Parts: sequence; structure tokens; C-alpha cells
Amino acid sequence: MPDEKRPCTVNWYRTRLEPGALKQLHKRSDLLGLLQTLGHLAVLATTGTAAFLAVGRLPVPVVILLVLLHGTCWVFLANAVHELGHGTVFESKFLNAFFLRLFSFMGWHNYEMFGASHARHHRYTLHPPDDLEVVLPVRLMVKHFFKTGFVNPMGFVNTMKNTIRIARGQMCGAWELALYPESDPAGRRPAVNWARTLLAGHGLIVIVSVCFKLWMLPVLVTLAPFYGSWLFFLCNNTQHIGLQDNVPDFRLCCRTFTLNPVVQFLYWHMNYHTEHHMYAAVPCYRLGKLHKTIKHDLPPCPHGISATWMEIAAIQKRQDEDPAYQYAAPLPN
Repeated sequence: MPDEKRPCTVNWYRTRLEPGALKQLHKRSDLLGLLQTLGHLAVLATTGTAAFLAVGRLPVPVVILLVLLHGTCWVFLANAVHELGHGTVFESKFLNAFFLRLFSFMGWHNYEMFGASHARHHRYTLHPPDDLEVVLPVRLMVKHFFKTGFVNPMGFVNTMKNTIRIARGQMCGAWELALYPESDPAGRRPAVNWARTLLAGHGLIVIVSVCFKLWMLPVLVTLAPFYGSWLFFLCNNTQHIGLQDNVPDFRLCCRTFTLNPVVQFLYWHMNYHTEHHMYAAVPCYRLGKLHKTIKHDLPPCPHGISATWMEIAAIQKRQDEDPAYQYAAPLPN
């Protein structure tokens, strides 16, 4: 458990930006925020409607593929919760709070607990024990991809167990107890109340589906975060794997890579992960511009998911031979 008495400060390196440029990059836009949020919802409405209408009308394999496509787009709500949790998507605080709660409910995410954890992750990125949200080394193999990337029943079981536990006010593990110490029961209340909201809300969805025989409703909403995560797996696990911990330079502990516009949109532009950590107040839809602005000061970034995972695979192969090995990204002079 992190020692609260231990003074921990990280003097992070950040590429210098002119004040005017930084101000423009930090500018939040309700219009661009709505394009991102409503755009993602429109994608989910389209895939969900297609899967719903396909039942009984199209062959079963086609229905399964449509449901899988729906889940593939749905699981990226985790990145929506991440961005909205930073409070940078909208200029309007109301819109940011509304969509944060909506997407958190849809994805079974406890935004209260994630916010507490993620604030420390940004402040102490990969500096254990002050950051335990991500702890290196991370070891991923092909079996992990197939175990969770298409149908993930244990993900549902564990989410239910943890949500019920938190709804009862029980925290466990070093990280949860560091964020929510037993000495501050009142500090746990928002997380507990949201866990109860998740259980009650999704329970109501199931009841409605049974009463009106809408069997696909819970499949396309309540269960959607637990299937089709193959693309999310390939995108989200790139952020820190194989890189260095205990370094004061986001260029060495975060990974940026390029994506095609469609996947980048679903991923909420988090492929620009070095830029996001370096200037966390920059809205996600301006990270591409930030990348172009500071590209001269960043390591070379791989282009596309395949190239990125080839780089990661080479690092993990080296780590098999030398468990202490961490990849040192080449930095510009």
C-alpha cells in the first residue's frame, strides 16, 4: 500500500509549448464533444439495431457476427469514461457530467473509483507504489487475446462480484484501500452509491426484457461490455506494456502509435498516449494536433496496430530472456 507519509514528487519532462499554442490546444468545445459522444452513440445505435432486427430474419451466423460487431464498438465506452473523467471533452460541465454517468452505466464502469485511481496514475505514472493502476512488467500472450477478446464470461462474473462487493461498502486490495482507507467511510459513499445504481439499473433492464419478451435487450446493453473486445484489447494494451517504470519522462513510459480514423474515433484518440500524459488537460479531439506540434521531440512511433504489436512482441521476447529488460525508446537529441 502506498505510504501516505512518503513524499513523492515526479519532476516530469514536458516538451515546451508556446503559451498561445498551449491555450489553443487546451480549448474545450461542446460541438466537438457532441460530435465525439453522439457519434459513438450513433455507431452503437446502428450496430445494436442491426443485431436486434436480424434475429429471426437472418441466419444465425450473421446474427452472431452482428452482435460481435456491436460488442466491438461498445467496449470502447471504457475510453469514453476515461476521457469524460478528465473533464475535458465539453466546455459545459453539465454535459461532461451527464455523458460520464451515461457511458459509465452502459459499460458497467464505476467512474468514482476510476477517477480516484486515474488521478494518481497521471501524477505518478508507473512509479510504484504511488501508482498501482498500471504495474510493470505486463505480460500478454496470444492466449489472453482469445480468452477475453471474443466472449468473456469471467469478465462478467468478476464485474458482478466486484460491483456487489463495492455496493456493500467493502474495499479490498492494496490499491482500493489506499484510495479509500477504512478511516474515511464517508469518502467511499459516492463509489458505493454508483455501484448500487449499476446493479439497480441493469436489474431493471433485465426485468423489462422479461416482462416484454425483449430477449435481445440485455444482450445488447447489459452484457455488451463482455464480448467483442478483440479490437479494444489490441488498442488499449499498447499504452505502457514493455516500457520503463520509475522514469520522469512520459516519452519513455507511454506509447504513441498511429491508427486509421475509424478506429481512432472509437478509441477516443488514446493512441496518442504520450501526448495525453504529457498534457492531460488537452481534449482528446485535439491530441492529433498536439502530436504534430511536438512530434519533433518524440520517439519514432509505429504506424498501425500490426507494427505496434510487432514492436511489443520483440520487447516481450527480450524480456523472456532477461526479465529485468525494459525498452528504452530512442529520444531526439
